[in-house]
Amino acid sequence: MARIPRAAAPDIVYHVLNRANGRDRIFQKEKDYIAFEKILLEGKEKFDMRILAFCVMPNHWHLILYPKIGEDLSLFMRWITHTHTQRFRAHYHTIGYGHLYQGRFKSFPVQDDNYFLQVCRYVERNPLRAGLAEKIVDWRWSSAWIRKNGTLEQKSMLSVWPVEKPDYYEKWANTLSEDEEEKLEKIRHALKRGSPFGESEWVNSITERLGLESTLRKRGRPKKGT
Repeated sequence: MARIPRAAAPDIVYHVLNRANGRDRIFQKEKDYIAFEKILLEGKEKFDMRILAFCVMPNHWHLILYPKIGEDLSLFMRWITHTHTQRFRAHYHTIGYGHLYQGRFKSFPVQDDNYFLQVCRYVERNPLRAGLAEKIVDWRWSSAWIRKNGTLEQKSMLSVWPVEKPDYYEKWANTLSEDEEEKLEKIRHALKRGSPFGESEWVNSITERLGLESTLRKRGRPKKGT
């Protein structure tokens, strides 16, 4: 199957995900998480990348990025995964053991309005869905914890959101909604296909701008005669 083009543009929000190869646990102890946070901070400075939210889980991580230059998205992600792999292998003396990550990162563009807030909520709720925390601020390895408890250096990792964070955000993020499964399915579909997430008019505009038409088509061969 042909790969979807890795298209990106400046000043568009992207949700990014990568998982460990075989979904193995790559964050085993506190120092593993701290080392990855350090890499994120270095990468932010190196590429002037705006990191809006993130969550590091035992075998995968989510980032919400807002590149100032379109091509910086791939450059930043390539540097993050390569640097993390090198340092991880060197620390655990496993150089030559193969891939640390399952492959290249997955991503999709997000409209910077309520859809953006939905994706931030999705990312920061990861520990709750996994049964690792009861509230989003309880999970140490996320932007939610850093916003409330982080040092000045840790908070410098995060950039200002393109929309104002509503006062109800934290309570909303901690509470299951009546249409929770429907919201999850829509975000997971966008992540699986790499399709834009937003209002129909915005989705159509971004799809054409970035050449993402294939992400909106149904999979499989068209029926004969159609």
